[in-house]
Amino acid sequence: MITKQKISLAKWRRHTANVFLYLLLATLGVLWVLPIVYLVYTAFRVTPSTGIINTLVPDNLRLGFGNFSRLFGDTMFPRWLGNTLIVSVASCALTTVFILMVSYALSRLRFKLRKPIMNVLLVLGMFPGFMSMIAVYFILKAMNLTNSLVALVMVYSGSAALSYYICKGFFDTIPKAMEEAAILDGASQPMIFAKIVLPLAKPIIVYTVLTSFISPWCDFIFVNTIISDREKYTVALGLYKMINAEKNSFNDNFTVFCAGAFVVGGIIVTLFMSMQRYYVEGVTSGAVKG
Repeated sequence: MITKQKISLAKWRRHTANVFLYLLLATLGVLWVLPIVYLVYTAFRVTPSTGIINTLVPDNLRLGFGNFSRLFGDTMFPRWLGNTLIVSVASCALTTVFILMVSYALSRLRFKLRKPIMNVLLVLGMFPGFMSMIAVYFILKAMNLTNSLVALVMVYSGSAALSYYICKGFFDTIPKAMEEAAILDGASQPMIFAKIVLPLAKPIIVYTVLTSFISPWCDFIFVNTIISDREKYTVALGLYKMINAEKNSFNDNFTVFCAGAFVVGGIIVTLFMSMQRYYVEGVTSGAVKG
């Protein structure tokens, strides 16, 4: 028979475990938020010194928009931001089209090499992209496409089909009876895809758009390899070069760098927050059936 003492001991243990868990989560939360708070404060910091903050609690808490004025007035950040938008939007559009077409074909069409192609694409998608960086660079150099935004778009959208699996899983959940009825009415496969499947696939389209947009937006490795012209930098490479161009440029431009990071991160956060519902729905729906 369970005594009151044993029940009290079990409650005390459960309460102690919950307190420990909450303290651990709170500590991890503070460690995660602290760098973001540091970046935001440094971006808006008003001080004669533009270098890094060496103390946990800064002496001067004055805030202003001086760093943003320097960012947009004294640097090429607006040009870099425009280049990044061009590359990201173009890559996003091509990648989304490729993924939707490949995913729908692998989901609905049946042909001999269907499963081998799916397996090959899945295995290739497990390798990190930077492993092909040198080969891609020499291919682009042979085509005289290095140091151009077109090359970046080609690199980012060229491997789009490797990310087919989540989108295919979503298409697998759409009832085939709807398509069969449309076929009986005389609709072709492209017409079914455009007028029946795509209107139902809004969550997975939003998910695909977001994931294909953020990759070129934040990429640094391929841009640093392909682009050498300062006017064709993206924000990732431009901000990096800005604080590493000269010996003292890090301390001189650190607050401006933080202002640029705030702008770049703010755009992504706004994009995700505005489409969060569709993003989550697309991920969960695409994971139902493989």
